[in-house]
Amino acid sequence: MARATRSPRSASTGPGRTPRRNRAAGRASSPASAVEVEEATGPDGTRQRWGLRLTRRALVMVIVVLALAISFGGSLRIYLSQQHDLAVAEQEIRERSAEIADIQSELARWDDPDYVKAQARDRLGWVMPGETGYRVVGPDGKPLGGGVVITSEQRLPAGEHDPVWWDRLWGSVQTADAPTRKVTVP
Repeated sequence: MARATRSPRSASTGPGRTPRRNRAAGRASSPASAVEVEEATGPDGTRQRWGLRLTRRALVMVIVVLALAISFGGSLRIYLSQQHDLAVAEQEIRERSAEIADIQSELARWDDPDYVKAQARDRLGWVMPGETGYRVVGPDGKPLGGGVVITSEQRLPAGEHDPVWWDRLWGSVQTADAPTRKVTVP
């Protein structure tokens, strides 16, 4: 079985490939094909290369990736904002559902006649027929303990009152009905 030998030139060429160039010749002939950073000679006389060498394809790829990152950045920000808003809304729903459950349980307790009686005793100081009710009074003469305390609403000083709509209406009728004095200029 004989093996076909290829020439060194044919190994570097093929469908979609270009012949290899001498790197030194490539640098000198097409400076746009690569981006190079400084070269220097080291203390032992060897060449040292600092930096990065990018080909055109790599440079185009970096630009495309950056453009995609920038274009998707706004969409990602909007998506994250919507996720945050959704989480806040779900938290509010959970809190409101808990409040509704508390209110419904309170409402269900008011359907129980024993609970209503207990509330009437505690809040209003009521007693059942045949029972004797006692109220403990403090040294200032006010009752101590539970019960509803009804306070009077604050009143304005004597002679003053809040104007209601009919007072304002009557004032405007009186103003419109008052004759105006005519002033004559000599």
